[in-house]
Amino acid sequence: MAQTNINIRMDENLKRQFDHLCNELGLNMSTAFNIFAKTMVRQQRIPFDVALDVPNAETLAAIDDVNNGRNLSKPFHSVKELMEDLNA
Repeated sequence: MAQTNINIRMDENLKRQFDHLCNELGLNMSTAFNIFAKTMVRQQRIPFDVALDVPNAETLAAIDDVNNGRNLSKPFHSVKELMEDLNA
């Protein structure tokens, strides 16, 4: 089968991390991209979920509390101090 080259642009740090992971898995980056491409063609879709990481309502409420200084506990300087406050 004839081979061809593909050039992609990628963040340098991401490339380093990706290359390291591929090496840990016994692959090179070219093999990993080929696995991805073959899986995508076979399944006719991106082979994983692509979604925004949207916080749920409880997390949004907690973020709003922090941003507005509500429902915050006092700082603790040791685990012992925290445990005493929790047990009080």
